[in-house]
Amino acid sequence: MGLALVRELLREEHEVVVIDLNPEVLRSSLEQYDVMTVEGNAATMETLRHANVNQADLLIAATSTDEVNLLCCLTARKMNRNIHTIARVRNSDYSEQLVLMQKDLGLSLAINPEMSAAYEMFRILQLPGFLSRDVFARGRVEIVELRVDKDSPLNGITLMDLDKTVRVKVLVCAVVRGGEVAIPSGGYTLQDGDHIYVTAETSVLALLVKNLGISTQKIRQVILVGGGHIGAALASLLLRAGIGVKIIERDPEKAVLLAEKLPRAVVVADDGSSKGVLDREGLDHTDALVTLTGIDEENIVVSMYAHGSGVKKVITKVDRLEYSGMFADLGVGSVINPKELCSSSIVRYVRAMQNQKGSVLTLHRIAGGAAEALEFQVDDSVPWRGTPLKDIPLKKGVLISCITHRGKRVIPNGNHFFESGDTVIVVTTAENPFYTMNDIFE
Repeated sequence: MGLALVRELLREEHEVVVIDLNPEVLRSSLEQYDVMTVEGNAATMETLRHANVNQADLLIAATSTDEVNLLCCLTARKMNRNIHTIARVRNSDYSEQLVLMQKDLGLSLAINPEMSAAYEMFRILQLPGFLSRDVFARGRVEIVELRVDKDSPLNGITLMDLDKTVRVKVLVCAVVRGGEVAIPSGGYTLQDGDHIYVTAETSVLALLVKNLGISTQKIRQVILVGGGHIGAALASLLLRAGIGVKIIERDPEKAVLLAEKLPRAVVVADDGSSKGVLDREGLDHTDALVTLTGIDEENIVVSMYAHGSGVKKVITKVDRLEYSGMFADLGVGSVINPKELCSSSIVRYVRAMQNQKGSVLTLHRIAGGAAEALEFQVDDSVPWRGTPLKDIPLKKGVLISCITHRGKRVIPNGNHFFESGDTVIVVTTAENPFYTMNDIFE
């Protein structure tokens, strides 16, 4: 988690200090990135002094221990009352205390990578025709990922003719082809193997899937391979939605605890990476499989086997950052990286810190991190208000994909415009980060 954050914050051109008890971790950080390092316990005032916390704008506590993270944030705020603090808190038992005591703890933001991943997986399982779903406009607009297959009605379609095929108002805002990301124009032709990112109102997603001939069969039974934090959280969400859950957990003691915590789930104490176990536990009769072990390679191989066995929906958890986009076309289905999800949340917070007026409302990394989708509020400082989009000088690699005006969402064409009070969704492949909406204009 710390390494993911270092990468993202350096990309945003911030000065970063890394604190760790393990000198080997610090040496690794020094070799890969241009950062200052401090060896020591980050919850102590002495270590924080060495890290110059009194001059810092933000402290992120992302150790493996929740209590240490909370103490670190509390200590930092006592030493620097102007510092912003973010803590990784994985234990859901602390949720109520964090709500009641956030100010007392000196906490600006609490993040839970496992819970974020569980919610993301749950959303994907609700509409399994999509590989990923990112939410904007308070849940009313989404950017969803689809793969164009050889037999897809989208194969060979020019984007200016897209409406005739999908028969709902959507906008293709990004395309990944051969590892390269493009912000397409109306003359762009889709082809087999493309991964496309589509902006649409949430209310039309089910109709979009139906019109594309993608299976709309609801998920009724799910197998989870691995019963850690994410597995337990996802199982709870699925069970509350009336979906049957079977968890295959290798550790017998953990399996017993899961069975006690989730009495309506079927918990099997066995090796979920074994072909024999998967076949015996009904892989060929399940609607979806989610691989959640702590070993990325194991998750990938099991997902590939499930895909080859005809499981309709497969979700694969990976922790290594470089794996997120490597296996998209190898039958591993939707790839979820908990660290990347939380990194995006922290980056959004950091950008908002730098310029409160007109700052980013929502930020999601799409296309394997090669593009960003951002939501901005239009205020009186934004130029080009009331000007048709076709006449606005946008920077290269920028597309306005949705405008919300007085509660009404518009998938725009060149004749639409935005006004003060509107919110705007922008998709970009630009290398330099955007902090405010004004950054998107030439």
